Amino acid sequence: MDLQEISDRVEIENVVIRYTRGIDTGEWDKLDTVFTPDARINYVESGGIEASYAEVKPWLAEVLPAFFPKRMHSLHQLDIAFPEEGGGDEATCSAYFHNPMPMEDGKGGEKVVEFGGIYHHTLVRTPDGWRSRQLHEEIVWKRGM
Repeated sequence: MDLQEISDRVEIENVVIRYTRGIDTGEWDKLDTVFTPDARINYVESGGIEASYAEVKPWLAEVLPAFFPKRMHSLHQLDIAFPEEGGGDEATCSAYFHNPMPMEDGKGGEKVVEFGGIYHHTLVRTPDGWRSRQLHEEIVWKRGM
């Protein structure tokens, strides 16, 4: 592994971290540093939408705080791959995630809903650094729904 690949891997890891931090903190504009303007995002497996980034960003800002006012991700096992030998300007990253979120239980209390799965990002190198051009959220398990 050369220095460029090491640098690319660190940058890609930071893209995925910025994604989860933006979601967890409700800093929706942080997502502009994660996705390309033409990115496609698929949240269908968790009950969400599949649409362009331009459509998904306001949807997230409206839906997540309404149903899940507190959010917290943990990421594990980031598997970063470059289709071209020696790097290139495209990469994939699959990352395990665990996402517990408290929500109202409908009885005046609270319950915790949890999702576990894999984020599948397809990334491209841009003049502003690595960005995700496609995200598929694969749900492996859920609890509390």
